[in-house]
Amino acid sequence: MHVVVSGGSGFLGSHVCEVLVHRGDMVSCLDNFSSGRPQNTAHLLREPLFRCIPCDITEGVEVSEKVDAVVHLASPASPFDYGRHPLETLTVGSRGTENMLQLAVRHGARFVLASTSEIYGDPLEHPQSEDYWGHVNPIGPRSVYDEAKRFSEALAMAYRRHLGADVGIVRIFNTYGPRMRPHDGRVVSSFIRQALDGEALTVFGDGSQTRSFCYVDDLVRGLVALLDSQHTGPFNLGNPKERTVRELAELVRLVTGSRSELRFLPLPVDDPARRRPVITRAQESLGWHPRVPLEEGLRHTVDWFMSQPHALVRPPERSAVGRTS
Repeated sequence: MHVVVSGGSGFLGSHVCEVLVHRGDMVSCLDNFSSGRPQNTAHLLREPLFRCIPCDITEGVEVSEKVDAVVHLASPASPFDYGRHPLETLTVGSRGTENMLQLAVRHGARFVLASTSEIYGDPLEHPQSEDYWGHVNPIGPRSVYDEAKRFSEALAMAYRRHLGADVGIVRIFNTYGPRMRPHDGRVVSSFIRQALDGEALTVFGDGSQTRSFCYVDDLVRGLVALLDSQHTGPFNLGNPKERTVRELAELVRLVTGSRSELRFLPLPVDDPARRRPVITRAQESLGWHPRVPLEEGLRHTVDWFMSQPHALVRPPERSAVGRTS
């Protein structure tokens, strides 16, 4: 297939591009590098099936060759990024999503939307199934990301119902692994960077809030399975094994051999108290479930961070949105 991947030089997008190229698909990566990094896909540039097209999808998308599938990943995805770029986040979730949908419709291509567990907000239902409509503060500081993704889902389904678009939607829970940016504000990357730097690990609240951490290789398998299917979803993709943030901090200290202390800070506004996906739909329809245990995935991620010492430097001033856990 010829697959167009928006945000293809980001953390997740680069892994998607890599898997597709290695299985024999031609991949056109679209990225404006606002949060993606050219080095994430630099190793793919020598592959004849891969090309990177610098562009801003909010300004329109033109691909001359026949397109068989579109994977829409482009969006700031960390609080640090969408806290700095709130309007851009809303624009890529609305205008950018529509431009990618229009590309898919013009070519009769499959369209896969990367949505997020953030559409559930601070959930009142636990664990979260795809039938849950969420509990989102529409005017809070996190809303620019939460509502952008909710709108993206609504737009994709409208295109499916009224224009016959071949749509698939995944809701991605906390994903981690190599190529995370050390200062992206996510809890795994923050803890690993702090542990390797000998800094205190900053835990928001008392650390009892829970998350479900999925290794990037597992997540990409699920996303590609949806791409290859005719299912619409939405599908939760995440690890149903729930962990507290404090447990994660202790595991990162163990894996890194760090003696860093824990430093407790106030919870950010609208920080979800619990997160755990119900993945029955993905198991039954896509044959998917996560395979990589958290400790194993963290060791792979730590090894990658240790191979990137230039990345372990102090970040710019942190956004007021806080860190995602």
